[in-house]
Amino acid sequence: MTDYEDVCALVPTRNESKTIGNVVDGLRDAGVDNVLVVDGHSRDQTREIARDKGARVIEQSGEGKGQAVRQGVSHIDSEYVLLLDGDATNPPEQAPRLLDPLVAGDADHVVGDRTADMQPGAMSRLNQVGNKLINRAFVRIHGEDYGDILSGYRAFTTDSFDRMFLSAEGFGIETEMAVECARHGIPVEVVPTTYRPRPEGSETNLHPISDGARIILTLYSLAKTSNPLFYFGSIGAGFGALGTALAAWIGYEWFVRGISHEALTVVAGVVLLLGVQLLIFGVLSDLVVTLHREQARRIERLQSED
Repeated sequence: MTDYEDVCALVPTRNESKTIGNVVDGLRDAGVDNVLVVDGHSRDQTREIARDKGARVIEQSGEGKGQAVRQGVSHIDSEYVLLLDGDATNPPEQAPRLLDPLVAGDADHVVGDRTADMQPGAMSRLNQVGNKLINRAFVRIHGEDYGDILSGYRAFTTDSFDRMFLSAEGFGIETEMAVECARHGIPVEVVPTTYRPRPEGSETNLHPISDGARIILTLYSLAKTSNPLFYFGSIGAGFGALGTALAAWIGYEWFVRGISHEALTVVAGVVLLLGVQLLIFGVLSDLVVTLHREQARRIERLQSED
């Protein structure tokens, strides 16, 4: 069995006393001895159990999984980070699947695809539908297919993490990391993993409707810097469609009923003009982003040659 000496497992937790012990034990059995638990103010014995199992434990200074991940990475000196949930839904014995591509240098970021082996009861039907829609939207907006961008089971180099600009406080952190990988051209590999149902008696910290809405909003808002043509173009298309519909109704009123709507005509013209301007702005922004990426790649090549 490989001993992952330069790997630190990062486990964000909140009220995971029923599962955290098994997670830490499973990681050690898989060869990952360095385990950091970032606890989000648990009201149970999560911190005590993790310490008893030999994990290093710090208490989260803020709120939300995103903040916990950023804080945790700032306390890690290892070259590689294995990120997984503390609720035992991510099998720790499958850690080598994610770590081996990193250690071999085949990727800088590895995503564990939960959909490859999703056990019955692990995810509700509503969550499965939402997960598929979000992944399809990601492919459409950002042009990369990472299998399961919402997966909390992933591994990455600390260098690649430092290149990311992450600000999400909650479960949007996985979406942000996927977007940043696509934006910076970070080599990503997707590996199949199992997704287990939460053990009976443990509580979930995910709220499907509210958290799902935040994830979708995060995915869309990040498009303005990674795919501005889609972002501004979609908004412009919306205004354009609204202006066209309003203009068509005004024309109908004028030609069929002989009623003029001078004020609404001005509004329709302004809305149409706004839609066209947003579309043009999207094209120009896309050109700037493309040139910026090309320049960044040139700088990276020069740095690697030095």
